[in-house]
Amino acid sequence: QVQLVESGGGWVQAGGSLRLSCAASGGTVRDYARAWLRQAPGKEREFVAATSRNSGGTYDTAITDSKKGRFTIPRDDAKNTVYLQMNSLKPEDTAVYYCAAVIPPLSSWYGKVSYEYHYWGQGTQVTVSS
Repeated sequence: QVQLVESGGGWVQAGGSLRLSCAASGGTVRDYARAWLRQAPGKEREFVAATSRNSGGTYDTAITDSKKGRFTIPRDDAKNTVYLQMNSLKPEDTAVYYCAAVIPPLSSWYGKVSYEYHYWGQGTQVTVSS
């Protein structure tokens, strides 16, 4: 059973940076699609970023349009860890951030909605003050 544990959340002023970590255990996850989603109070959980292995053995990444240029999703397979590097944070980035994983049906596939992921972390709170 794959387990995901997030860390790195906290409080930051607008314009600052945070790096979230999602460490996986209980299985070999390098072939899994790994993602970050977030949920703000009163809103639905939304896709932020994902990384998935392609047919060439390297990784494709995807960042939702509104966060391109600010967020990246690096990974370290030796540590079974995926990160979410967040720069130029805005108050509207305040949310609980969740990491998720699933065995993809196809190379380069990643899900964009919650129900497409089978494994979840507990969430980590990110608060950005203006």
